[in-house]
Amino acid sequence: MFKDISARRLFSRVITWLGMFTFTAIVLTIVVSLWLATPGVPRKVILELNLEQDFAEYVPDSPLAQVATRDVNLVRTTVESLYRAAEDKRVVGLIARVGHTNMGIAKIQEIRDAVMFFRKSGKPAIAWAETLGELSAGTKGYYLSTAFDEFYIYPSGDVNITGLTAESPFFRNALDKLGVIPRMDHRYEYKNAMNLFTETKFTAAHREAMKGIIDSQFDQLVQDAARARKLSTEQMRQIFQNGPYLGAEAKTLGLIDGLKYRDEVYRLLRDKVGDKAELLYLNEYYRRAGGLYQSGDTIALIYGVGNIHQGQSTYNPITGSSMGSDTVAKAFRSAIDDDKVKAIIFRIDSGGGSAVASDAIWRETLRAKEAGKPVIVSMSDVAGSGGYWVAMHANKIVAQPGTITGSIGVLGGKLPSKKLFEKLGITFDRVQTTKNGTMWSFVYDYTPDEWQRVQAWLDKIYTTFTQRVSDGRRLPIEKVRSIAKGRIWTGQDAKQLGLVDELGGLPLAIRLAKEAANIKADEPIKLVEFPKKSSPLKKLLAQPSNSEETVAVEAWSQLAVGIEPLLALLVESGVAEESGALQMPNTVRNIQ
Repeated sequence: MFKDISARRLFSRVITWLGMFTFTAIVLTIVVSLWLATPGVPRKVILELNLEQDFAEYVPDSPLAQVATRDVNLVRTTVESLYRAAEDKRVVGLIARVGHTNMGIAKIQEIRDAVMFFRKSGKPAIAWAETLGELSAGTKGYYLSTAFDEFYIYPSGDVNITGLTAESPFFRNALDKLGVIPRMDHRYEYKNAMNLFTETKFTAAHREAMKGIIDSQFDQLVQDAARARKLSTEQMRQIFQNGPYLGAEAKTLGLIDGLKYRDEVYRLLRDKVGDKAELLYLNEYYRRAGGLYQSGDTIALIYGVGNIHQGQSTYNPITGSSMGSDTVAKAFRSAIDDDKVKAIIFRIDSGGGSAVASDAIWRETLRAKEAGKPVIVSMSDVAGSGGYWVAMHANKIVAQPGTITGSIGVLGGKLPSKKLFEKLGITFDRVQTTKNGTMWSFVYDYTPDEWQRVQAWLDKIYTTFTQRVSDGRRLPIEKVRSIAKGRIWTGQDAKQLGLVDELGGLPLAIRLAKEAANIKADEPIKLVEFPKKSSPLKKLLAQPSNSEETVAVEAWSQLAVGIEPLLALLVESGVAEESGALQMPNTVRNIQ
């Protein structure tokens, strides 16, 4: 009997082992077949780039994010591909479609820099557009177009350049009608996120800060466009002042090189490089050719994107990625503990959020430096408030001239809603064990004692923030206090103030990381994302049989919070996101 049971167990184990072996063999065969089936880069190729598509900093390692961002280009891979293509003899030219773009000025500058680096190789780079704004703003699309050797639009197209505008919604009148009286305060007058709830228009300080941002960005745009189109700065400034323009008018002014349809532009480029050149989209070129940073000493790349909060980083199809302190701090700890990592690049695109979460991430940047691993911050469109807190002790901070940064300040409070609920026929009653028991209730206003605690909390955070900026940036505390007060600056202005070290993008950050890690400039490096993403094989093995249902359930759970009719406006203002003491309004991103 016992022998029979043992035989059965042995037989069962053999069958299990055979099944596992067979499954593994099948998976490996599929993976190898796919790898071998990947075509190479043609001997002669023209790269195509669609600059009307969305660009993101990174795609989180989740099924929902992978599905939702399927057609989104990555800034890093786009820039890396253009740098590689400049030295690749197989690549003979670049053609790009421009037009409407949701990118901020800094991301545009990052891609402009990469296109202009490509042009230094002597290879032609041509852009085209159907139109630059069809009864809409086309200024940012035009800015992108000026990176190319030549630019054409359709004969029916227009060049709707009208400068830059920053608009903010204000909810005070609506809140008054609802019986909601904001109880908020800030440190100090330039910390303007609370103004969306407490004011009906810009305060003097709010207007000054916003005007300073768009004036600085506009000056950069005008100077870059004038240089590219071989016009004086004053000529270009006057051209913007008098816009928009019909296509023929834009041609006469030298803003474009001609009026041509798509097929005519492609024919023009083929006449320059030859008919035998094949077309290949830039993201496909990256997939086939690979990135620039595949071998050598390891430099870690950590992303900090979106609203900063405690816990794990998340992805929401409406509000995008978020920066969870647990996720980002763990990424730093993993990089610190990895003996192969020689330096860390921290890429930030965030308007801030939770003060405590920001502090947790900041602490890990400090620990990395103490462990002998230099930290280089690379700022994208926005790195302000909490987004600056996490950056302030880096060995070097790199920003684009148009990056929005600073906002060294704090805000806090709540929107007591008792009267609103009473209008709806909803009443509240309470019992409590202590006098300040309702301090965090969204129903009741603060008592005098509770309000005093809020003030002490704001003072503590502001004092800590400014002192740490002083320490990290080696600036006198008096100077920090004069440029803080919650004010935002462009990267160009921030560099003059000492808040930023260098102006540039990821390539510059990589160069500075190599210098800090004593890696020679001409030596290759391996750029590795932390936290490390799952390998395709591991994902395949771990994927449940009902993976489509899993993605659907995750998507519905994420979307459940976003069905209100005013969702777009709320997201625009930042109301729909979890706010924090170190938070900027989203409207600073949406400059048109």
